[in-house]
Amino acid sequence: MSVDTDRTHWHPGSRVARLRSTHGYGWVLLLVVCGFLFAASAPDGGWARSLFVLLEAATLVLALWTSGFSRDIRLGAAVGAIGVTAAVITIVSDAHGVAGAVWIVNVVLVTGIVAVLALGIVDQGEVNRQSVTGAVCVYILLGMLFTFAYGAMAALGSGPFFAQGTDGTTSVRMYFSYVTLATLGYGDYTPRGNLGHTVAIVEALVGQLYLVTVVALLVSNVGRKREPRETREP
Repeated sequence: MSVDTDRTHWHPGSRVARLRSTHGYGWVLLLVVCGFLFAASAPDGGWARSLFVLLEAATLVLALWTSGFSRDIRLGAAVGAIGVTAAVITIVSDAHGVAGAVWIVNVVLVTGIVAVLALGIVDQGEVNRQSVTGAVCVYILLGMLFTFAYGAMAALGSGPFFAQGTDGTTSVRMYFSYVTLATLGYGDYTPRGNLGHTVAIVEALVGQLYLVTVVALLVSNVGRKREPRETREP
């Protein structure tokens, strides 16, 4: 009976198995920062969007490995195949529809990274260096996620994305995204349409809620370990 219980705990999808397979988030943070710096300096071109897809796909594969999902090789291979396929399509065609679709793929990839990192942070059961590093990664990724969303709206929209009469470059949209996420509100760039207004409001709310909930929860639980399930009151 005890053998069966151990096998259940060691199932690849279980929290115990993930914790035993986890690694530091340092390399994930490095890739996230590389994506951030590339977005801040890259020109608007097919090869740049192609590299964005490859960077986010690589980050997702690394996040899966870091968070303890490394046993599922097929999942990592599928993510890699999606990234390579989207990158090749981006290089071959530079049409607005294709560009918009690629930005949407980036949004999906970054959403996957955030979800995997969030699960890894929860799995820790305490505030440690790994959970803090993961939380920093998530915050930076939130800004990148909305940057890609704005890129998709700019590529697929019928008019300029900003009220200033331009779609902006990737670096400009990233600047607008992080200014909105941090609720600084400089006002030099503002979205033109209702959809842009709505997404910007959502980003501002997400940024504020993340700081006052996730970060506050991490700070309040520094050095405090989660009580094992066996010792909890029924």
